[in-house]
Amino acid sequence: MTRRILVTSALPYANGAIHLGHLVEYIQTDIWVRFQRMQGHEVHYVGADDTHGTPIMLRADSEGITPEQLIERVWKEHDRDFRSFSVGFDNFYTTNSPENEALCSEIYGKLKAAGLIATRSVEQFYDPVKQMFLPDRYIKGECPKCGAKDQYGDSCEVCGATYSPIELKNPYSTVSGAKPERRQSEHYFFKLSDPRCEAFLREFTQSGERLQSEAANKMKEWLGAEGEGKLSDWDISRDAPYFGFAIPGTDGKKFFYVWLDAPVGYFGSFLNYVKKQQAAGKTINADDFLKSDNTELVHFIGKDILYFHALFWPAMLKHAGYRTPSKIYAHGFLTVNGEKMSKSRGTFITAESYTQQGLNPEWLRYYYAAKLNSTMEDIDLNLEDFVARVNSDLVGKYINIASRCAGFITRNGGNIVLHNKYFNYGATDRGLNPEYLPGAFSAKASAIQMLYNRREFGKAMREIMALADEANQFVAETKPWELAKLPERKEQLIEVCSVALNLFRSLTIYLKPVLPETAKKVEGLLGIPSMRWVDVHKPLHNHPIGEYKHLMTRVDPKQIEALVAANRESLKPAAPAAKPAAAKAPENKVETVTEPAHISIDDFSKIDLRIARIANAEHVEGADKLLKLTLDVGALGTKQVFAGIKSAYDPATLVGRLTVMVANLAPRKMKFGMSEGMVLAASGDAPGLYILSPDSGAQPGMRVK
Repeated sequence: MTRRILVTSALPYANGAIHLGHLVEYIQTDIWVRFQRMQGHEVHYVGADDTHGTPIMLRADSEGITPEQLIERVWKEHDRDFRSFSVGFDNFYTTNSPENEALCSEIYGKLKAAGLIATRSVEQFYDPVKQMFLPDRYIKGECPKCGAKDQYGDSCEVCGATYSPIELKNPYSTVSGAKPERRQSEHYFFKLSDPRCEAFLREFTQSGERLQSEAANKMKEWLGAEGEGKLSDWDISRDAPYFGFAIPGTDGKKFFYVWLDAPVGYFGSFLNYVKKQQAAGKTINADDFLKSDNTELVHFIGKDILYFHALFWPAMLKHAGYRTPSKIYAHGFLTVNGEKMSKSRGTFITAESYTQQGLNPEWLRYYYAAKLNSTMEDIDLNLEDFVARVNSDLVGKYINIASRCAGFITRNGGNIVLHNKYFNYGATDRGLNPEYLPGAFSAKASAIQMLYNRREFGKAMREIMALADEANQFVAETKPWELAKLPERKEQLIEVCSVALNLFRSLTIYLKPVLPETAKKVEGLLGIPSMRWVDVHKPLHNHPIGEYKHLMTRVDPKQIEALVAANRESLKPAAPAAKPAAAKAPENKVETVTEPAHISIDDFSKIDLRIARIANAEHVEGADKLLKLTLDVGALGTKQVFAGIKSAYDPATLVGRLTVMVANLAPRKMKFGMSEGMVLAASGDAPGLYILSPDSGAQPGMRVK
């Protein structure tokens, strides 16, 4: 049955360049979309730049241009980069569009009519110079715990403490340098806590396999127990000045928060695409994809924005009369050489830099495919492994087959000719008898098809390369270069090379979703307009081919060295300034990573790390970020710790878990009580905190060493 699918990737923010971390998602999505089309399914792949919010407004102001000028320039850069890596959007648009504005107003109106919009007063910091309310990350000051200067309004990067902006000492606005004031403002909220939303979300997130199992478990954690009332209402408004869409009925004083209009931008881009198709004489019924459950809506996203896509977005759609997502596929982050991308090491690499250094984008597409699976696990771009794997798999195995055999056919008549025995494509003998090899390759189609469909790309690549090994073994054993020396063996030479090129064609069909540009070259070589998945079952016979031209070069390790050097050398030390004139966008904040200073084993031994069982966990009244933990540390007794993990964990889910704590940290008196240690948690550039959990078998009080 033909599937009808609307596919989206998360919208890149129009305040920074596309980098190799972003490309994980877009390449993953594009491979899946191309595969589905090869099956004959109707697929529409749309995207857009996410263009609204305070960072856009401030950056444009700092450059002396309008936000519209900024987002137009960045759109062109993003579009160029996506095209360079063969990310084939049917429509790449912008959220700052009339279609999106109309949809946002309509959805808001329907939610309001359903009684799901509320207003209430909130207190925020206000910049009296810029005359604007400030998000937490636009406020800096001295850490209230350790006194470190120039720390953000929510956490200290020196001692790791978390706090609220009002606790900062000597706070200042990063926008103007002025001392912020505390002011009240009326905000608009989407009532996610409404019983109707909660009931829907429990069903949506826990049934129908719409989410990966680990994502569904995380949703269960965020939803809490039934009747617990854990869901909070969502603040969907921002005060002027703000670059975005004005909320209807507010006289331009209130604007939709960027996270409200960003996902609506998927639909805005699709409606724009439908208009373009209609103008070209092609009819697409938009309601079939936006309001009907007879089609599919599939989102590919990073795991850091799961909360927005699996809770806010479906609840908005459900209660505004639109269809909800069929699948939400979340992926992990990218590390480079086992560490987060780093400007100081030259591994924070933009898409533009990669192509400027002359590296083939399909090398990266293949490497990502070989690493990707259906889970939310992070993947690593190991640059040495990248060189080795591309050269071995793509050039040494795959391309090698055609480069060794195609020329013999063109020099001996130019036709692929097979004996009738090769047309038994039901044969599946795994031996190297050429009579059976084409059938054995064809028989793998359904298994590889299943892996692609499930996004198990890494497993699919392993299956394909195993076939490439068999094809190369066949070529090595039949030795066409030896047959070419014997005129009386010409017929056998053509037969052997015809089998090899049919195997090569099968491999190309299997790799086409990953290597679309290489596949086009192969289609030109073989004289086939466009290879489909079903063609793997139809051998080429009495078929002319063109002259072989080199399809792909090897990666030179010096190219990778140059790439890293170019990115490292592009860094310029920031000029010292008392106060920043404009804030850096938090959505694209990249910390410059410096090599850690070495310590001795004696230094490390001063830290007493212990296994602790969380005996109790509870909210702290009046604290926005803290949970109060009672830790069982075995012979050391119980310790009370205040941990800044409220945003990541429901207290009820922590009770009974093992974790790791610093047991000999000096007790610290806080306004909520005495904190007698610290639990260890991991975090990165993206939002999210993850407490460390030792393997089962560890016991409270055990030393970590």
